[in-house]
Amino acid sequence: MNCREFLERLEDYLDQQTATELRAELETHAFRCSHCQVTFNTTRKTIEIYRNNELYELPDNLRTKIQEAVMKKCSKMREANQDCSSGSSE
Repeated sequence: MNCREFLERLEDYLDQQTATELRAELETHAFRCSHCQVTFNTTRKTIEIYRNNELYELPDNLRTKIQEAVMKKCSKMREANQDCSSGSSE
């Protein structure tokens, strides 16, 4: 089992749609490969969150940073659009 094969079969594994032997191979690979182990754990946790409709409250400082980044990006996009429209009549 290599990483490509692991990733190709991960969805079936998480949906418990794999044969016992293949399941054991996937688990052995994930145990030995830290990259695939992280991928497995992250994917599994993401699915659990969506299935349970869990909401996570962002810390105030993170929420503020995200809002500032979004507003900065919007301002840049607005400025770029105005520059394009104001110089197009030459």
